[in-house]
Amino acid sequence: MSKEQVSINELLLSLDSSELKEAEQVRAAFVLPDRGGAVLSSLVEHYLDSLSPQVVFLLSSIREPHHKLLLEKLNESLSRPGSRLAGLTLLGHLIRKQPPWVHHISRSALLASLLRCLKVLHSSTSTDILTDSDVVVLISGVLVLITLLPMIPQAGKQHIYDFFDVFGRLASWSSRNPGHVPVVHLVHLHAGVYSLFHRLYGMFPCNFISYLRLHYSMKENLDTFQEVVKPMLEHVRVHPELVTGTQDYELDPSRWRCYEVHDIVIECSRVSLDPLESSCEEDLSSSSSQPHLELTCSSEALSSSGEPGEAALSWFTFITAHLNDLMTSHFSVHRTPSSPVPQLLPHSGTTPVSVCAD
Repeated sequence: MSKEQVSINELLLSLDSSELKEAEQVRAAFVLPDRGGAVLSSLVEHYLDSLSPQVVFLLSSIREPHHKLLLEKLNESLSRPGSRLAGLTLLGHLIRKQPPWVHHISRSALLASLLRCLKVLHSSTSTDILTDSDVVVLISGVLVLITLLPMIPQAGKQHIYDFFDVFGRLASWSSRNPGHVPVVHLVHLHAGVYSLFHRLYGMFPCNFISYLRLHYSMKENLDTFQEVVKPMLEHVRVHPELVTGTQDYELDPSRWRCYEVHDIVIECSRVSLDPLESSCEEDLSSSSSQPHLELTCSSEALSSSGEPGEAALSWFTFITAHLNDLMTSHFSVHRTPSSPVPQLLPHSGTTPVSVCAD
């Protein structure tokens, strides 16, 4: 082991020190510009083992071009079953902070790996052996996807049918429950599918309705439509783009120019008949003048302090809180009791990021 690696390992051991001064000195050492990729790789691996919130703090400060190695490491974590959940958790933390490089995910192997995780885990060949841990990965993955979509809307041109396929598979699986997964997991998963439905309908209505019409006209999918999809359709308005838009225009990257992430989230909420979603829109509109307003993936608005506004507490707050409990239970068998488990998608201050990047 090189002298540099020994030094990095020593710093990692002190990263979560209870001594504030020591922890601050260690964090400062990690952000030195001459430490390069070895430090970044070690930080990611340390997070996968420990879920250290200090690592999230350090990795959230990564700037271009160092994001390339970070995306590669995250992609590697999703390809390994043992680190998949921790990798999704880390990805969820980072994208919620809306880093300036987030738009690069649309052209990275990481997005393809995320979609592959969501498809393979509940494919027709694996449903009978799906474990509780696998379902937690599915829930985590779909929440990450819901959060990510407004940040990378241009990805629809290449991955639109992958997004739809994920929705169709999850809707079918959650209605049939072939693996006899506990009800609490199914509630969380169904809530995630519901949010994904709203996101896809809000962003790509023409293409999504076309997919629903084709997919659920098949006899084998009629039960899923009646039990899962039809009730969702009853909770949305007719999207204006269904009248004035086209499938091709929806997928044109130029459509998203000058849109901020929160603009897309608000547009999705406007076509919802869900009372909670409607109240979110009103809260967002009344708070639009506040700087650094954070938006969660369910369109809930936050106060300037970073806490959820009372009118914006939707089911997504509920599912996120309970998903953290599931994750805590899952990781407790792999980690020491003294290691804290951070929230999957924490509420933290963000800086608005434009989706107009090339």
